[in-house]
Order: sequence, then structure tokens, then C-alpha cells
Amino acid sequence: MTNWENVILLSADALRADHLSCYGYERETSPVLNGLAEESIRFTNAYSASSHTREAVPALLTGEYPDVAIDSSYRLATETIASTLSKEEFATGGFHSNPFVSRAYGFDRGFDTFDDDLHLGQNKFIALAQRAFDKLRNRHYARAEEINKRSLKWLDSLDSEEPFFLWNHYMDTHGPYEPPGKHETLYHDEGLTGRDAQSLYRRAIKDPESITDDERELLIALYDGEIRYNDAKIGEFLEALRERGLLEQSLLIFTSDHGDAFGEHGYYEHPRYLHDEITHVPLLVRPPSGEKDKVLTPASTLDIAATIKQEISTDTDHEGSPLLEMSNENRTVFMQARGEKKDDHLRRYALRTQNGACFCERDRETEAIEFTEWTERSLRDKLEAHVETRVRKENGETSSDDQEVDEEIDRRLEALGYKE
Repeated sequence: MTNWENVILLSADALRADHLSCYGYERETSPVLNGLAEESIRFTNAYSASSHTREAVPALLTGEYPDVAIDSSYRLATETIASTLSKEEFATGGFHSNPFVSRAYGFDRGFDTFDDDLHLGQNKFIALAQRAFDKLRNRHYARAEEINKRSLKWLDSLDSEEPFFLWNHYMDTHGPYEPPGKHETLYHDEGLTGRDAQSLYRRAIKDPESITDDERELLIALYDGEIRYNDAKIGEFLEALRERGLLEQSLLIFTSDHGDAFGEHGYYEHPRYLHDEITHVPLLVRPPSGEKDKVLTPASTLDIAATIKQEISTDTDHEGSPLLEMSNENRTVFMQARGEKKDDHLRRYALRTQNGACFCERDRETEAIEFTEWTERSLRDKLEAHVETRVRKENGETSSDDQEVDEEIDRRLEALGYKE
């Protein structure tokens, strides 16, 4: 029998591990997470199963690689943690505002309450009011403060004896980087209007070579300001849990779906590559009583579902390994990403061990595999075997016709830099 009653999963969008002070960053960006790390198991070599939300979050929520977790239209194609826990009579709530993992793509499956900050299927008056509100707040996603408010209201509505699964996904660290209030000039003196911040972010994505050294430093400073803001709001949420006596009754997991790049490999944001900047993520696991430990063993976001299912369900059909059972030994973790639209016949794969890495690309039309980088020759054989396994899985996958995305989703995706 498990020693926890509830499961709380907190994830931050586009948060890279090496920009947190608890992961060695030179700026004090994460005092709250530093404190959480002092009472958690900190995985120093944790990697997302993919490098962008459309594949990373499905893997996070299901414990399956993206080639199984979603279909060809990025709609959810398998069971989630929420589905599993709902069958075990947990109340389930999800709170976020990323359109790519909204109910439009089936991600409300298994959740009793699913607040994705979108007003789909409602009348034009409501849609117009939503657009006006977005303009007023100059945001295209709900800030961490609002996510906290909504999720705490849900927690307070539950019966005191009812076990729950709560997923909060925070968008603040996703571009465009517009840290609010004092956080805007925390790490630099220059202030930017919302329009200028969005313009700089979009140019970095579209024309990375045009970004000057000063502009790069500005982007990083704004990003770090967003991290510090998000950290503070996570602190407020943790304090609210403590006040309600919930933290000591719950398994708490904090992670990210992927990171963000700042020109290290010639690109910004998080295109569909698999370099460390966009796959190395923070991972903190806090048992109810707290436990300070550091695990060097490579971990995957796939392990989160495995950890939860291990404790509460007989369902062992998942790709990951339970995090609470890991010891400091070497392990290989894998990741994958579909190509961009212009080269969607490609699928990229990578693996990481504690000391090595290997990358390859597979052409889905010719089935040719090209290895692009590796630290040890033996890793090529290991990655090739993994790719062959995934190809067999992928060939057994059913796909569905593309779904038309709601106009409101299109508008928000454009504001977030996803669409031109």
C-alpha cells in the first residue's frame, strides 16, 4: 500500500534545467525550487521524451513514447495518468492554457475537471468577451497566479477524504518572454513593450542569425525573469498546500515538458531537435514526508507515469521505470521528435547515458537512418536497435483524419510564436 493519498504533478512549459539555480545556474532564478529540492529526490540527468509540447506532454501524461501516445494529428491516442487514477476512484483535475494539449486534442480524457483556459463550443458573445479579456491582460495564456487560483478552488471543492490527482501546467516560461512587474528588469535594465517582446521572440525563431549578442542576452534575461516569477508563484501554491495539510499527504512531482534554446545550435525556442538545451529538464520528486537525495541515473519524463502506476494500479503497461526505485547506476534513456512540416518525413531519435549521447534521423519514406552525432560507437548500435523497435510500434499505429482546430486556438498559437 502506498504511503501517499494524493498525486500532484506540477510542470512548467519550456523550462530548461540548467537555468535553475538548484541545477547550478549562476543566477538565483529559483529560490523556491531550491528549497523544494532540499526535501525532494533531485534527478540531475532527467530528459523529456521529446523536445516540444505536442509530443512531450502526451509522453509525460501517458508514460508512452509520442509515436504511441498521439496519432498523426497529435490527438491523444492512449490512456493517461488521469484515466488510470480515475478508475482507482481518484478525483482528477487539470489546469493549464496550452492549446496544443487542450480538449481540442482529447487531453481532457480521464479528468473530472479540465480547465484549459479555452472557451470552445460556446457562442460568439463569449468568444468575443474572451478575446477582449486577452487583449486587456496582454496575455494569450493564463498566468501562474490564475492557474493556482483555479486549481486551489477545485481542491477546496473536494470531499476531505477523497484522494485526488492534480496536474498544473504553467505557461509563464514559454515565449514570448514578458515577465510581469519587477521581474521584467530583474536581470537587465531595459524594459520592452509586449509588442516589442513578441517581435524579438518571433524574429529569433524566424531569423536566428539576425539576433545580436546584446539581443540574445536580453532574451535570456527576460526568460530568467519569467523563471523567477514562476518560481515565486509555485512557492505560493506550495504554501497553500501546506496550509491545507495536503503536502504531507501527497506525492509531489515537479518537471518540465522541454526547454528552450538560445542559439547554442543555431536556433532559438524549441524546434524539433533533441539537443540538451531543449530536452534536459528538471525533475524533483517529493514523497509526503520529504526525502533529500540526488540521483545521477538518467531519467525520463516517461518514468513519471510509471512511478504513479507502480503504487496505485496493476497496470504495468508503460515504457518508463519507477523513479522511487532508481539507484545511482548507468541507464540509457531515449527521446524522439517528428520533423517540422517542411521535412515531416523525418523522425529524429536520440539516446543518453550518464556519460554519452547519440543522435540520428530516420527518413520515413526510404527508411534510411543517418547518424548525425555520437560520443561512443557502441551507442550507435543501441540507438539503431531502439529505432527498429519504435518503427514496429509506429507501423501498428492507427491514424485519424486531421481535425480542424478552433479559431480561438489558432489565434493563441500565433501569439505564442507557433504560427506565422
